[in-house]
Amino acid sequence: MPRTTVRREEEHLYAAQPATESGRALCEALLRLRRAEHQLDTRALRQSGMSNLDFRAIRFIVQASRDEKSLSPKVLATMLGTSSANVTNIVDRLESRNMVERRIDQHDRRAHLIVPTPYAIEQVDEVLGGHHSAMVTYINALDDDAASEMTTAIVLGLAKVYEAIESDGTDSAR
Repeated sequence: MPRTTVRREEEHLYAAQPATESGRALCEALLRLRRAEHQLDTRALRQSGMSNLDFRAIRFIVQASRDEKSLSPKVLATMLGTSSANVTNIVDRLESRNMVERRIDQHDRRAHLIVPTPYAIEQVDEVLGGHHSAMVTYINALDDDAASEMTTAIVLGLAKVYEAIESDGTDSAR
């Protein structure tokens, strides 16, 4: 029963139903997609063996490294929406797991940067790679027209969602 309740809540539309049957079907599909993403995120988190905040932190640290960006504890605190004291604890835990190293900033020797270890990059790739590989396999099976139509629909839909988020003034994620 608990799983059924969770599934039904995650697929519940907290608004009036769309006016058309095809609109309702699209809405249901989007809610199922959202639920599937949540399940994949939950699986990745469990596979990582980390807390949600630690896993988000290591993903941000790895991505910053891939983007050839320096990441300070202060910037990481802003990205995670948490305190610098909490980031210190997170970095301590990640460091104890051989996931990150603290390095002195070559431009400001008073500052430290957080960099991922090769092990961390390997672990993030392993945990998220399965999900992304499944997605690519599905996409590769689509013909160009179907992929283009889906892309257009998703991009336009997301633009409307972000427009609604920005218009209510509560956007804290972007």
